[in-house]
Amino acid sequence: MPPALAALLPLDARAATLFLAALVGGLVRGFTGFGFAMVFVPIAAAAVGPAAAVGLIWVVDAPFSLWFGARSARRATWGEVIPLLVGSTLLLPVGAWLLTRLDPGVTRWITAGAILLALAALVSGWRYRGVPSLPLSLATGGASGLASGFAALGGMPLAVFWLASQRASAGQVRGNLMAYFGLSTLVSGVVFTATGVLSGPRFAEALPLLLPYGLGLAVGSHGFRLASDRVFRAVAYTVILLAVCLALPLR
Repeated sequence: MPPALAALLPLDARAATLFLAALVGGLVRGFTGFGFAMVFVPIAAAAVGPAAAVGLIWVVDAPFSLWFGARSARRATWGEVIPLLVGSTLLLPVGAWLLTRLDPGVTRWITAGAILLALAALVSGWRYRGVPSLPLSLATGGASGLASGFAALGGMPLAVFWLASQRASAGQVRGNLMAYFGLSTLVSGVVFTATGVLSGPRFAEALPLLLPYGLGLAVGSHGFRLASDRVFRAVAYTVILLAVCLALPLR
């Protein structure tokens, strides 16, 4: 939705939309370790515009990302996480630049197409064996940084990266994602501030969303502890498919 049209929505309708997006996004993030942006950004963008939605998601998620990242540090495979962070840091500024210049409809078509290709690769049964190579890790991190910058979807390439591994368990995937986001949040905060995506109004508008997001995270995390690896992967694939549907600019 164009920002000018989004501004015409009643304040209570906009607030309810953002509240629901934060709650559902928190549930998904708590269970899978990723997916908050996949749910939140398409919904929030319809109410406040794409750039504002990306700024909001950073403010809402930052305290929780840092907390969960610190808790997951011991479980993370840092030999895989660090190269991803390097690649992400290099291309995140490019993604943020694109966010402020690309037409929102074009961005959403690109996002939906990329997610759909990733889902198709996973569902087809494609897997990689062994330890991920350095070029693969850097390229995946770069894709994550690019996606994070222009659509706050940095978790998508990483989820595919670890879900396609025959070595990683559900707990390992989730731990790596949490650790990665804990550090990448600091980098993206600097980049988003420098590019104008983060501003004072974003912090004020995000404060009421901390409660529904935190509640969703708590419930989702509890659900993860009760789920098997098979259920975890099924839910993760469903989240990816949902992201495709939400990203399509059909409205």
